[in-house]
Amino acid sequence: MRIISGRFARKNITAPANLPVRPTTDFAKTGLFNILNNRINFKEVAALDLFAGTGNISYEFISRGAERITCVDQSQACTKFITQTFELLHANEALVIKQDVFSFLSETNKTYDLIFADPPFNFQHYTELVDTIFEKGILNKNGLLVLEHGGNINFSQNKFIIEERRYGAVHFSFFKN
Repeated sequence: MRIISGRFARKNITAPANLPVRPTTDFAKTGLFNILNNRINFKEVAALDLFAGTGNISYEFISRGAERITCVDQSQACTKFITQTFELLHANEALVIKQDVFSFLSETNKTYDLIFADPPFNFQHYTELVDTIFEKGILNKNGLLVLEHGGNINFSQNKFIIEERRYGAVHFSFFKN
């Protein structure tokens, strides 16, 4: 995996092969960050990465100057790898939490300007995830929620959806309150 832009641009990070993840492709990640660069000043962003996996998206947030990043994943192997990588990068703006995403969302009292969520391939609770984030007010006013998903998921009826983009088999749905 490669960091595209920012202070760690072109840095390659090799995740252990045994992590239970499917990282966002470079093609999709490049497309996503082209969109985000036109909408967000990363230097003023408190970001949340749900289902953080390898930390791929979080490293990009930090590299581009995010004020702070919180990574949540229930896998001990994933959170250990992300923590070690942030230590290697000397990224003190990062907090890594090993916890189920829904437990985290029900317990947190923090809010975020940008939330990225990339649930596992077989995830069945997309609507509940989006509803929980908005009902609990976890996304700041004018904040942006980005949800990565497959083509079989449709949010066209959600009142917070503003856009969907497709990069190969990867779909990103964008929500704003």
